[in-house]
Amino acid sequence: MFDFINYIPIIFLFAICIMFVSSAVRILPEYERGVLFRLGRMVGVRGPGLFFIIPGVDRLVRVTLRTVAFEVPPQDVITHDNVTVKVSAVIYFRVMEPQKAIVEVEDYLYATSQLSQTTLRSVLGQVDLDELLSNREKINKELQEILDRHTGPWGVKVANVEVKNIDLPQEMQRAIAKQAEAERERRAKVIHAEGELQASEKLAQAAKVLAVEPTALQLRYLQTLAEIASEKNSTTIFPVPIDLIKMFLEKSGKA
Repeated sequence: MFDFINYIPIIFLFAICIMFVSSAVRILPEYERGVLFRLGRMVGVRGPGLFFIIPGVDRLVRVTLRTVAFEVPPQDVITHDNVTVKVSAVIYFRVMEPQKAIVEVEDYLYATSQLSQTTLRSVLGQVDLDELLSNREKINKELQEILDRHTGPWGVKVANVEVKNIDLPQEMQRAIAKQAEAERERRAKVIHAEGELQASEKLAQAAKVLAVEPTALQLRYLQTLAEIASEKNSTTIFPVPIDLIKMFLEKSGKA
């Protein structure tokens, strides 16, 4: 007869072995790395794929290598020309050296977010409002360089920084709208003046041609009469220049 009680220690030992092996096996995907600590001392970076650790002795800290999109909450910024605005941004960064991201800083995500907020206020406080609205690409590049320089010792690479929203006060929005309207009116007046100048130049050229050729003036006069007649006016009173009937007067005088 099968004695189950005699096999209990073996089954218990086998279960312990299975638990030990299962806790010793680690599998990391391609986008993760594991920083391995043995008795508190870092022994290296593991992954991706299958590897083993010593349960109770080793501690594995997972680190993702994928790009993180962190949204900086709206910050109250006073620009160089003393205008208060609310500015938000988006920062794209990733871990390049997992061991530094774990050993050199306590929480690289929190540290990067706090650094981005302070850097955003510091950089935007040195520029005027007009530059902030027009040279956003230049400001983005400057923010990226500063953040990347400070996060480099942490093993974090800041790939890109984008200023997302710029909220202006209501009075400043009205002032900018008035400025834009005045600029459009100025451009309209300049264009109108340039058109008048070009028209006057053409008229001066036409006057020179007519002064040299009096017959051209008479032809223009007849063309104007034809245009007036085509407008279906009932009665048209138009002075006839003496040059057109001069030859008839001379013939009648000789007769």
